Amino acid sequence: MSEKKETTVWQGFKAFLMRGNVVDLAVAVVIGAAFTNIVNSVVKGIISPVVGAFGTKNLDSYTSCLKGPCTGTGDSARGVRILWGSVLGATLTFVITAAVVYFLMVLPMSKYLARQEARRKAREGTHEVIEVTELEVLKEIRDALVAQRGSGYGGR
Repeated sequence: MSEKKETTVWQGFKAFLMRGNVVDLAVAVVIGAAFTNIVNSVVKGIISPVVGAFGTKNLDSYTSCLKGPCTGTGDSARGVRILWGSVLGATLTFVITAAVVYFLMVLPMSKYLARQEARRKAREGTHEVIEVTELEVLKEIRDALVAQRGSGYGGR
């Protein structure tokens, strides 16, 4: 009977960490966290004041009373209060954040990648034209050499 060496927990953990996708994921999380700070700064410093100029910056104060008279705040509140302002605020923050990410990161990056792809295709197209032209020139040289040999042998 041959004994199988079982991998230890440490060896399995080490193999897990050495996988490429784990490292890529860690890098993506770090970059995402740094980018989140940029997006939040843009939203807080530019977008929210512009939106606040047309309304209020704090939508959390908007509520509706579902049942009974809504009085008091916190633990002493009575009635059933629907906090639709905070839902609207979170939705607006999401839409604004998505727009900032799209217009400042996704759109410019896709345009850049499209230009790079067009340049690559243009280079490949030029390369193919050059190869076809060189091939045609070589064929012409071959045909000329064959014609010279043919006329040289026939003239003797």
